[in-house]
Amino acid sequence: MTEARGTGDRSPSERPNRARHDDGRRDRSRPPAPEPLRVPVADSHCHLDIADPPDDWLDVAAALASSGAAGVPRIVQIGCDRAGARWAVQTARQYDAIVAGVALHPNEAPVLAAAGELDDALAEIDALAADPRVRAVGETGLDYFRTGGDGRQTQRASFRAHIEMAKRHGKALVIHDRDAHADVLATLEEVGAPERVVFHCFSGDAEMARHCAERGWFLSFAGTVTFRNADSLRAALAVTPLPQLLVETDAPYLTPMPYRGRPNASYLIPLTVRAMAAVKGVDEDELATAITANTDRAFDPW
Repeated sequence: MTEARGTGDRSPSERPNRARHDDGRRDRSRPPAPEPLRVPVADSHCHLDIADPPDDWLDVAAALASSGAAGVPRIVQIGCDRAGARWAVQTARQYDAIVAGVALHPNEAPVLAAAGELDDALAEIDALAADPRVRAVGETGLDYFRTGGDGRQTQRASFRAHIEMAKRHGKALVIHDRDAHADVLATLEEVGAPERVVFHCFSGDAEMARHCAERGWFLSFAGTVTFRNADSLRAALAVTPLPQLLVETDAPYLTPMPYRGRPNASYLIPLTVRAMAAVKGVDEDELATAITANTDRAFDPW
């Protein structure tokens, strides 16, 4: 997820105040709907509470209607800060098609620590994780792209706390890993990984994909796998066994080609699924069937 803040305590029908500022120079209109999938899949990682651009938020009911029509009837809504986690749980309670993931994004941890609020924030996430509509602790992990050396120790402490939280509650651990592959893997080995681990928006190479697959971890691929400069990512996808594959949007970000840079939403997942099927050399329906079974193993059926 691109860093953003400030949902507040809103009902799922209210538009959140979370957005990335747009420079106004790109086409920011919503892409047309692709041909629907014949076999439905779930979006394993979405941010329905974020608007990008800020004046074009899809309310939850509209998002579910468009994604359902595209063959994406289920969504894992991820909350990345205290307010976002509360919103995710509220939304999952209101809509049967949605389950929640709750955590403090790695970039949140140093900010909260500096304000003396990290322990209280972790305690709140821990309490929210006990809700039966919460199926994941995440996205948590390490992000060395935005956080320098001063904040990395705090990120690692927060990551370890989330790992223990996932194990305690028996929930999947959803990992954000940006420019931190070695340390993410080392932390999982050091602390001991939960039974179910999902690498959100997998960004490693083929060697890392093999490492994760050998441990039974799930690799979730986003629209980035369709980007022209993503040969290394496609190589990682090629060696990932079907039983370890998930698909996601990370919406409203990471829109698949040919609409990169425009707003993403769950209804565009068919574009990513078809690109993944081409890389894997399998039939679209076969891949979708595997993804659906994997989603239920990762997050439990809903």
